[in-house]
Amino acid sequence: MNNADIVLKSRAIFTGNEEQPFAGGLAISGNKIVAVLKDETIQSYITDETTVYEYGDQLIMPGFHDFHVHLFAGSLSEQSVLLHAAKSEEEAAQMVKVFAEAHPEDEWIFGFRWYHIYWDRHELPTKATLDRLIPDRPVFLFNDECHGAWLNSKALDILGITKESENPPFGEIVKDEYGEPTGFLYETAMGFAQQAFDSLSESKRRHLLQTFLEKAASYGVTSVSDMLPLPGLSLGDLEMYRTFEEEGILTTRIHFMSALDGDLNLPKHLRDMYKSDKLKFNGLKQFLDGVPIAYTALLVEPYSDNENTVGDTLIPSDVVRDWVVEADSEGFRVRLHACGDGAVRLGLDCYEAAQVANGVRDSRHTIEHIEVIHETDLPRVAQLGVVASMQPEHLAAAEHFHDNVYVDRLGKERESLTWPIRTLQDQGAAIAFGTDFPVVGLDPWLEIYRAVTRKHDDGLPEEGWNAKEKNFTSTRVATLYERVCTCKFH
Repeated sequence: MNNADIVLKSRAIFTGNEEQPFAGGLAISGNKIVAVLKDETIQSYITDETTVYEYGDQLIMPGFHDFHVHLFAGSLSEQSVLLHAAKSEEEAAQMVKVFAEAHPEDEWIFGFRWYHIYWDRHELPTKATLDRLIPDRPVFLFNDECHGAWLNSKALDILGITKESENPPFGEIVKDEYGEPTGFLYETAMGFAQQAFDSLSESKRRHLLQTFLEKAASYGVTSVSDMLPLPGLSLGDLEMYRTFEEEGILTTRIHFMSALDGDLNLPKHLRDMYKSDKLKFNGLKQFLDGVPIAYTALLVEPYSDNENTVGDTLIPSDVVRDWVVEADSEGFRVRLHACGDGAVRLGLDCYEAAQVANGVRDSRHTIEHIEVIHETDLPRVAQLGVVASMQPEHLAAAEHFHDNVYVDRLGKERESLTWPIRTLQDQGAAIAFGTDFPVVGLDPWLEIYRAVTRKHDDGLPEEGWNAKEKNFTSTRVATLYERVCTCKFH
């Protein structure tokens, strides 16, 4: 019999399979949605034992799956000082001082979202400014892209970063003309600070996870891909995730990634340990390049406003190719950060090499970001079965269009190939949307707005930036966030 424990009725049900919401109901048995039916046909699932909820014109839709978040870093950012409004190094440091004074209980002062390219002087900050204002407590401040960090001398001392410290592979401890660390760590050099994050108390970690779950629920986000690795760092607490699951309070499904680094022993262990419906190891993640704003994304041709560089890879291409081929041979899914068209090409080359070496399978390997792609590589995404993981909110890198440095970095010659969402989908590529929280907020509706309009907050350009790629309706875009199938019910 088609008996349901719960039926939800509404005159506005949206599944993603159709462009418009419809009147009908959802039938739920146990923890599964067993039917979504139009009009009164849902009555066949209702018995005397069924609980029926009437929602009138209120919308019922699947939960959002955010395909790219940094859960722990994002939660920490909301308990830290946010510096995106600072117009100078001095102003940013003053904001840190005010925050530190208001939080005397914090052993470390963490901050996020400063960016020197938006300051009055476009120069990297140094420890000296922080030392003058916060000399006695360690300070660690992520930049806006979480690819670099600004520290004071107290933090450098605790972490053991000195004149003699050597750069790690694919990272840099920036030093002055005398060889002294300036207080800026780039890419994997941020790994020196792992102990700062590991030192957070259990109660603090529990609070961070709980606040994330509440925030996710408020936006209708019921599932996330947690990209644990940042350059040089792994931010997350799998034991805490498991504890929440065992207590029955893990209200967001977490699919997490660990680092692709040539050693598959830990990933194999994680794959065996974490495979439940709510908490699951989902593959390996690595960075191929940086970001266009900092000239660290790898391009095929030189930057439009700096002809002396095409950016660079964080890892030699032959090394990462070998890592991908080996991981694929062991059945792992791989997700590669690639913002520039050169890095996107390298990622596709890696996945193609894996298919040649190991055969074609339903690997669902992914390129993360694809902020610009070379025209000749567009069809390869679908041909190789690669998932294009994109974050439309990133295209509005500034409040005003005339302040968007992507326009200068990539130039008119690459503009038509920026965030090519519609073209990739029309060519048959699988598209997945996410936020990259905390680089931007967790609100999926902002991503949908940006994908539909491709406008900045000032409403410009009027037709949208690279307007041919905006040909979506909001309902069509929403389906790129959702998993519409037989779903579990919280």
